[in-house]
Amino acid sequence: MKKILVTGSHGQVGWELARTLSPLGRVIAVSRAEMDLSDAGSIRKKVREIAPDIIVNAAAYTAVDRAEGEEALAHAVNAIAPGILAEEALRLGSAIVHYSTDYVFDGTKTGPYEENEATCPLSAYGRTKLAGEEAVRNSGAAHLVFRTSWVYGVRGHNFLRTMLRLAKERDELRIVSDQIGAPTWSRMIAEATSLVLAKCPDIDAIREKSGIYHLSSSGSTSWFGFASVILKDADIALHPIPSEAYPLPAARPKNSLLSGEKLESVFGIRLPDWESSLALCRGDLGESC
Repeated sequence: MKKILVTGSHGQVGWELARTLSPLGRVIAVSRAEMDLSDAGSIRKKVREIAPDIIVNAAAYTAVDRAEGEEALAHAVNAIAPGILAEEALRLGSAIVHYSTDYVFDGTKTGPYEENEATCPLSAYGRTKLAGEEAVRNSGAAHLVFRTSWVYGVRGHNFLRTMLRLAKERDELRIVSDQIGAPTWSRMIAEATSLVLAKCPDIDAIREKSGIYHLSSSGSTSWFGFASVILKDADIALHPIPSEAYPLPAARPKNSLLSGEKLESVFGIRLPDWESSLALCRGDLGESC
């Protein structure tokens, strides 16, 4: 039975992966307490102890605004750690799956970004994530890098849970309406990853398909549009505002759309429309928020 090491077991995607990948092998999911990605020694020790056949790195420094003042720490977790994991995968003759982000682009393009288009991150978070995917690609290990966007789920800090909480606390909300993307449910990311790996039964198959793939929901909306669907039955007034009216330390791309054509062409996988996924997630979430 294959051993699959999943990092970031307490995160939105890592938690889902620990369950979704179980039919493919023995999943060993680790948290920061068990393997600190800011500590190179901790990473190498844990990987060598487990000796996995596949490393699935779902851990990341995701505090986008805080990263502006903590870029060294973000770089350690988002850039250096993935490179070390990839090096260890190569040493073991294993493969690595790594997740990146739409923030590697500046968002000035009209229409969805394809994998081979020029990157130009606007923030420390984007810079460190780009460095991480480059470290994985340059390691020589068999690899799959999945860029995703606007991730939400039933756990952790994300837009869905924040909107549901604020709707109970306030009578009105002002939501940015000029940033466009595709909200992507963490479970869909995990399920798509599992389907891809099921189509790659060994390291040679992964090596043959190695590269970057965009993995996000179909369709598009703005943060205001996303909030409007989330809160359609709530007694709350929503007001659209431009990005300039809600300044944050880290700049966000205005266009976060990612083309899913390569993923569909190579693996025959296309994620559902974001509204369909949101409806499923809301059913799973129930009234817990």
